[in-house]
Amino acid sequence: MNFCFSITLTYFSQVKLQKHNTDNGMKYRNGLHCAARILKYEGVKGLYRGATSSFVGMAFESSLAFGIYYQTKQFLLGGIQSDKPQPGAIFPAAAFAGATISFVLCPTELVKARNHMMQVQGTDSLVSKSSRYGSPLDCAVKTIKAEGITGIFRGGQATLLRESLGNAVFFSTYEYVRYYMHSRLKDASSNPNHLIDVGVGIMSGGLGGIACWCVVLPMDVAKTIIQTSSEKNSARNPFQILSLIYRKSGLRGCYAGLGPTVVRAFPANAAAIVTWELAMKVMGIKRE
Repeated sequence: MNFCFSITLTYFSQVKLQKHNTDNGMKYRNGLHCAARILKYEGVKGLYRGATSSFVGMAFESSLAFGIYYQTKQFLLGGIQSDKPQPGAIFPAAAFAGATISFVLCPTELVKARNHMMQVQGTDSLVSKSSRYGSPLDCAVKTIKAEGITGIFRGGQATLLRESLGNAVFFSTYEYVRYYMHSRLKDASSNPNHLIDVGVGIMSGGLGGIACWCVVLPMDVAKTIIQTSSEKNSARNPFQILSLIYRKSGLRGCYAGLGPTVVRAFPANAAAIVTWELAMKVMGIKRE
């Protein structure tokens, strides 16, 4: 199983688990059960429905978020040189980066989530064939026609909260893990090693991703419910949605999809950090 396949499979399982395990419909036992049903009824092709928007969105989101974070952090540091991470610059810079990209992510994730629901339509026959989406573009056009331009930003509040807090947790964890790992490794060896840098990037990025999703997954669950709702005037307040989920399914419902999310979080964020640090070295940008 290659990396892209793993990321796609776990994301699709996450969306279906969040949608179904918080409703009164079909219940999936876990991510593997969900993935097995997709493979059984739709084959391998079913795992890649909507994958184009997923991959393009991930690449654009990462480049934008890392760029905004780095520039904002440098501005807040004001030229101060310090070996230790500065939470007064890291946290607000990361939160600002998250808030900024949320305006891009909201419409793209709405299209992605609804496009993924074609799988639900195919396996569970919830919707007639005439109302299914033929492509991400078809999904966006139909959403705007049915709900207006504001419809494409359904779930905006949940996305803003998830990205602001999530990026703050992610970059804070990344910076501190990176700092302490490099400090220990520097004491053990005086010779710079590129493999060590890659290893530190993998661990700091992976742990940052897991920490992030453990904090913001409930908000992502609420976002999924809001964006995939078939009712135009359904509730859009994420806290109201989470309250209803908690009363119905308890804390487990608020963390629906945790398994595939964590499985995806470590390799995806580790790869993002290693790529980012490599790109900075290639461009000659010096890290503090």
